[in-house]
Amino acid sequence: MASPACFSSFSVPVKEKKLMEVKLGELPGWILMRDFTPKGIAGAFQRGYYRYYNKYINVKKGGVAGISMVLAAYVLFNYCRSYKELKHERLRKYH
Repeated sequence: MASPACFSSFSVPVKEKKLMEVKLGELPGWILMRDFTPKGIAGAFQRGYYRYYNKYINVKKGGVAGISMVLAAYVLFNYCRSYKELKHERLRKYH
C-alpha cells in the first residue's frame, strides 16, 4: 500500500476539492468556481438531501438521530422566524 507521502506532489485542482479540504487562502477562489445558477443550486440541495438521507435515514440499524435533526432544524427555523414577536413580548412590562 502506498504511503501518503508519495502523493504529496499530486495536486488536486481547487475546483474539485471539498469545502473541508480547501485552505483559507484558497476559499475565495473556491467560492467563485461554484455554480450559482438555479440548476447548480438545485443540484447542491439535491446532493445534500441524498447525502443526509443515505447517512441517517436509509440505514439498516436506524435510530432517532436523523428524524431528531430534522425536528431540531424545524424548531430553530420557526424560532428564528418568530423572534421579533417573541422579543417584543419579552420586553413588555407586566404590572
